[in-house]
Amino acid sequence: MAAISGQKTVTTAGTAVALGAGRMDGPMIVKALDTNTDVVAVGNDGANDVTVSNGIRLLKGEVVVFDYVGELGTIYLDSAVNGEGVCWHALTL
Repeated sequence: MAAISGQKTVTTAGTAVALGAGRMDGPMIVKALDTNTDVVAVGNDGANDVTVSNGIRLLKGEVVVFDYVGELGTIYLDSAVNGEGVCWHALTL
């Protein structure tokens, strides 16, 4: 069974990481961790990367909802501070 929820953090700020691996095939919510101290960015700039300058910027506790996600690995995460991140959850099972 594919994962329906998870968390991802950025080890080194400025170096984007894929949100995960596997098929989502539906809507998904992404929430910035409540422990974050600065901005995290979510998205894909078309070159399989994202930065805090070109992604959807989230402060702690803020959310973004994706209407449809195929491959979880096509969504990237970056942060302004090492070790900060997001949690995510599939909205349909």
